[in-house]
Amino acid sequence: MKALLKISAFIDALNERVGSIVIWAVLASVLISAGNAISRKAFDLSSNAWLEIQWYLFAAVFMLAAGYTYLKNEHVRIDVLSGRLSARGRAWIDILGIVFFLMPWIILMLYLGIPFFHQAFVSGEMSSNAGGLIRWPAYLLIPVGVALLGLQAISEFTKRIGFLTGHCEDPSVPKAAKSAEEELADFVRQQNEAAAVTGAVK
Repeated sequence: MKALLKISAFIDALNERVGSIVIWAVLASVLISAGNAISRKAFDLSSNAWLEIQWYLFAAVFMLAAGYTYLKNEHVRIDVLSGRLSARGRAWIDILGIVFFLMPWIILMLYLGIPFFHQAFVSGEMSSNAGGLIRWPAYLLIPVGVALLGLQAISEFTKRIGFLTGHCEDPSVPKAAKSAEEELADFVRQQNEAAAVTGAVK
C-alpha cells in the first residue's frame, strides 16, 4: 500500500504542477482578448487566428486543469448528501463513483479522443475560418486532459482505499488552501529560484 500511495503522491504532484502552469493560460487569454478588442476598435484590425488562440487557451485551461480541480476537491458534488455521511461512507461513495462512473467515462473519452486527434494530425486539418489555425493542437488537449483526470482518479481511488485500510488520513478533508494569489506568488518564486540556480551553474 505504501508503494501505491507513493505513486498517488507523484500523480498529485504532477497535476499540481500542471495546474500551476495552466494558470498562465488564463492571463494569456485575457491579454490576447484585450489586444484583439483594442485593435478591432481602435485600428479596425481583426484576426481569426488570434480569436482561435483564445479558444485554444480556454480549452487548455478547461481540459488540462480537470485533474488539478479533482485534486483540490473543487469539482461539482452533492455536498448536501455527502455531508451527512461518515468519513468512511464518503470514501465508499467516492470509490463507487470512480469505478462505475468516472473511469468508464475516461476510458470512453480516450477511446474516442485519441483517433479524433490522430486523424486531424495526419490530415493536417485546418480551421474553416479564413486565416484560422491548424486544429490538431486543440484536439490533442482532449486525450491529454482526460488522461490527467484519469491519473488523478487513480490517485483518489488509492487514497480512499488507503484511508479505509488505515494507511493514510481522510483525503476528503480539505487541507489549508492557498489563495490563487499565493499560489501564483509561490510559482514565481520557484521560477526565480530555478533561474538563479541555472545562472549560478553557468
